[in-house]
Amino acid sequence: MDAGLLALRLVVGLLIAGHGVQKVSFRLGGNGLAGGTEEFRRDGFRGGRLTAVVAGTSQIGSGLFLAAGLLTPLAAMAAMGVMTVAGTVKWAKGLWVQNDGYEYPLVLVVVSAALALTGPGRWSVDHALDLTPWPVWVAVAAILLGPASGLLTRVVLHRPATEAEGTRYAQAAAE
Repeated sequence: MDAGLLALRLVVGLLIAGHGVQKVSFRLGGNGLAGGTEEFRRDGFRGGRLTAVVAGTSQIGSGLFLAAGLLTPLAAMAAMGVMTVAGTVKWAKGLWVQNDGYEYPLVLVVVSAALALTGPGRWSVDHALDLTPWPVWVAVAAILLGPASGLLTRVVLHRPATEAEGTRYAQAAAE
């Protein structure tokens, strides 16, 4: 079981961290901070550069903490938050990833929730620091607060598209 949890944490955590690296740099195929900022503007978010920096660093931090099994419920909560935001961006396109849907963010949210519930296993920093097992209420709180924070972020930072932007997005989607 511990080997499985380690493999899951490493793959999911490093993918989430890599996603954040792409938002703020040219590494891993990213478009730099300017590209990350433009992506958030295109997706209808306020805050520009600050939004890209916060989202990118949240993904990097939560992903690395998940991979290490460090403060696992909190790392899972942060990962669920940022990936919930990603899911809201893709929601209108449906579930499946081949249509740019929310399938991938949903998988990352569910895996993060599962890690919050199961704990990181023996081969983790949490275990080495004698922080495990986490109380169930901590995991449940993380599972509720993570997606809730993502939805709140979406509400607070989303800006309604202007008519011209809406037309451009509709045309791009039709192509």
